[in-house]
This record gives sequence, C-alpha cells and structure tokens, in this order.
Amino acid sequence: MPSEDVRRARPLGEEERTGKLAPNIPLSLYRGSVGKQRFVEIPAEVREQYQRWRPTPLVRAHRLEQALDTPARIYYKYEGANASGSHKLNSALAQAYYYKKAGVRHLTTGTGAGQWGSALSMACHALGLDCTVFMVRVSHEQKPYRRVMMQLNGARVIPSPSGTTEAGRRMLAEKPESNGSVSMANAEALEYAQSVEGGRFCVGSGENHVLLHQTVIGEEALRQMEAAGDFPDVVIASMGAGSNFAGLAFPFHREKLRTGAATRLVAVEPEACPKLTRGRYAWDYNDVSGTTPMTKMYTLGHTFVAPGVHAGGLRYHGAAPLVSALYDQGLMEAVAYGQQTVFEAGAFFARTENLVPAPESAHAVKAAIDEAVRAREERTPKVILFNVSGHGLLDLSAYDQYLAGQLEDHAVSDEQIAESLAALPDDEPAGVAS
Repeated sequence: MPSEDVRRARPLGEEERTGKLAPNIPLSLYRGSVGKQRFVEIPAEVREQYQRWRPTPLVRAHRLEQALDTPARIYYKYEGANASGSHKLNSALAQAYYYKKAGVRHLTTGTGAGQWGSALSMACHALGLDCTVFMVRVSHEQKPYRRVMMQLNGARVIPSPSGTTEAGRRMLAEKPESNGSVSMANAEALEYAQSVEGGRFCVGSGENHVLLHQTVIGEEALRQMEAAGDFPDVVIASMGAGSNFAGLAFPFHREKLRTGAATRLVAVEPEACPKLTRGRYAWDYNDVSGTTPMTKMYTLGHTFVAPGVHAGGLRYHGAAPLVSALYDQGLMEAVAYGQQTVFEAGAFFARTENLVPAPESAHAVKAAIDEAVRAREERTPKVILFNVSGHGLLDLSAYDQYLAGQLEDHAVSDEQIAESLAALPDDEPAGVAS
C-alpha cells in the first residue's frame, strides 16, 4: 500500500499538464516548512550524514583584516569542505531522505552552475535513488567537471535546453543558441519527472523547505560566534534564489527580533541578474513554462535569461518568497556587483586566506571587503560575518580567464528587464491579496 505522500503526489493527468502541477512534494517535507514550531528536528538518518562534515568551520579572517588594514573583525562560515563542495548538500540529503520515505525512486532537477546537481546526485547515490539533472547549457560548457562529479555518482546529466523534452524542443526552436537558464532547466526537469515511473521533481533553492534545511548554517554560526565572544554587525551572503542567504541570515534575523540587535542582513547578487535591486515584487512562476504555482517574489520575469556569467548559481530570475518579503519590508538590504570586480575580490581572498571561493561566494567576499574598507574609513571596529558557500576548485578555468584579462561584465539593460517583466502573469492567484 503506497504511503499518504505518494498517493497524494500522483502522476499528472493530461488535464493537469497545462499550467498546473499536481502535488509533487512529500507532505512530510511540506509540513515541516509551514508549521508554526520554532525549531524542526533534523531526522536521525540525515544527522548521521551531516556528521561526516558538520559542524563546518567559522574562521576569523586575520590575514584579510591585515591586508585591508581595517579595524573590522571579519569572520566567514566555510561550507565548501563537504564532498559536493558547497552548502547544497545540506538540503539535498534532507530532500532525498523525505522523498525516499514517501516511496519516490527517481529525482529530477534543474541546476545552474552544477553545485545543486552535484549535491543531489551524491545524496541520491547515498540513499539508493536514481537521479536526472538538467544543467543550464552555458554552465554545462563552462564547468565540465561538475558534470563529471554528477556522472560519477550515477546521475544522468542533460544540457538545457535540450531535445529530451517538449519544453526543451520548444525553447530550442525559438532560440537555438540559447545559453539556457535555471527556469528553463526546471521546466524540463518538471516535464521529465512526469515520464519516469516513481519520479518526482526536486528543487535546490527558493522553496520554504530548502531555506529551512539551510538554516543549519546560521544556527551553527550563532553558537560559534558566541564561543568567539562576538556578534555580527552585518551578515552577508550571495543571492541566487535565496537558500544560501537565508541559511546564514534567517537565524540571525530571529535573534534580531528576540534581542533588538541592530545587525544588518545583506544579500549580494550579480549585475547580470539583479532580481532584488532592479526587479519587481510580483506574482510569477518558478519555471519558464509556467507549470509551477505562482508565488509572490522579487523577479525579473520567468522568461528572463541572464548573460552567461560564471556565477551560474546566481542566474535565477527570482528570489525566494520569504526573502522577498523581508526585502519588501525593509528588513534586509541588497547590492549588485559586476563580474570583474567580483573575481578581483575572489582572487584577493585566495591570496590572503589561501582559499579559492566559488564565483557565487566571491560576491559575498566583495561585499565583506567593501564593509571592511568602510569600517577603516569610518574608524569603526564593526564585526562582519559572511558565508563562503562553496569552493572554487572546479571554477579555476574562470579564474584563468580573469588572470588573462578575458572576463567581461554583463550588466543587463533596462530594456531587457522591461521586456521580460512584460511577460509576467496578468492575474494574481484567486483568493490571494497583494
């Protein structure tokens, strides 16, 4: 007899394939993300997996402080020491556990730079699930070793847009040379999941349950900062869909509410995909086909395709609804940087701290350096905490381009954003107030 989760997460019928999606997430996973309890216990099987590398280190960046001649005290949380090389494994293991418990046998997903795909392939391999990953085409070409990591763990990796799905064939017909986007990859993964027996789509960022899983980062950091005798004046993380930022920042936001601390929360995005700094707070879809339910988010429009910057994990068109709500209410800040200055900061960090950050994490490094320089100019000994959410050892070709002077900045024009925003849904979901 199938479990309640699986019976409710039935395969899609033909009438449900147009703009609607049958329940896909196991109810046990969904309940954990919408409950009113302050803390949700991590299942013992997932904790056992976490103990292979957690807790992750909190590092005082003494050499970076010295190089910047700043009175600021700089700390970074390092999430790149697990086998997948990024924070993504935190949610991949938890989701694979809940899906398997619900009777699912095959997970499909879309991935940008490949960090999420690498993590999910490892989690599926560890728990005995099949895995298919649609990888954004430009990242598939830029980062071949992430594809190899996925394949080593038994995953099938397909560059998106592809000829594998109807959605992919339609996209290729419209733009044969498309770089692809996470929105496109998700659309293909959603469709493909319907064709696989025992298959379900699994998302790597943005959804409540993913943000919940990643708060293990911030919860650890709170205790580690307490042990260090410090508390941050500013918490910084890069911003794709929001799991990395929320994972570090949300526990500190809770402490702000509890204690009245004046800690600032800063999300850092690329100028090539500025959903917070230049997007619109509106109802939108998570995938280009409009299959997913609409959510209210800061968005550039689900048809937006960002330029092919190397921070592929930050090229998603929208921000998580919970992060978007915080930004809309003025409870957090956002800043956007060009690719060149981000890699300059990443290279400086590599030389001072002897750690190569992923291009996504280099955005947080850049913001932390700017905060430290301001502290020097203002002669203020502020405390800075940021997240190095992944290592850059599989991104050395991008750093090679930086050293050779071959990197380009890719700021999108107002006209490009306006064209994409024009494709936003006309109507809000029934029964929902703005």
